[in-house]
Amino acid sequence: MMDLTQKQWVKHSVFHPFEGFEDLRWKKGGSVLYASIVILLWFVAKILHDNLVGYQFAVTNTKMFSIVPYIVQTIAVFLVFVIGNWSICTLLDGEGTIKKIYIYSAYSMIPYVAGLYIRTLLSHVLIQDEVIFITCVTVISTAWSVLLMFNAIKAVHQYSISKTILALLLTFVAMLIILILLVLLVALFQQVYVFVSSVYTEITYRVRV
Repeated sequence: MMDLTQKQWVKHSVFHPFEGFEDLRWKKGGSVLYASIVILLWFVAKILHDNLVGYQFAVTNTKMFSIVPYIVQTIAVFLVFVIGNWSICTLLDGEGTIKKIYIYSAYSMIPYVAGLYIRTLLSHVLIQDEVIFITCVTVISTAWSVLLMFNAIKAVHQYSISKTILALLLTFVAMLIILILLVLLVALFQQVYVFVSSVYTEITYRVRV
């Protein structure tokens, strides 16, 4: 098995979907830094795609721009996936650590992220009648990342195909539960904040009177 640099491991994982992550696991390759860069590039790509896409293909209102939804749609969702997968696969005797899940999952996102940049560029050189090319990029990049993600989870936990499918399905359930709990937690903090703010305002008013 080859000895590669971290940058070469990224390329090897992406272009060898069936054995790349197995090689990565056995050689203990992978970098948290490179994985984090991929997720950051996804975050930037999502902003560019939604706000700088060609006017013929634009579907969002740039005047209402807010960075928070993009953080939620990219970084937050990815972290919830990692935590959800780790929690589920711990119960299913998976061998992957949260660090490895983070790295392998991030590497799997590379084709999809690259697709966002390509689609943004193509939207400025194509016309509406040539939208098929953008659709092809979307389908290919998404399918490629799905294939990579499947093999990444399979390799990191050393699962069979059927167990990998089960783990991914349960991961999405875990993600839903985590997101619901987060929404409830945010709502609770908002109520506490409103209550404390009201008490403070009342006390301040009475002291002045």
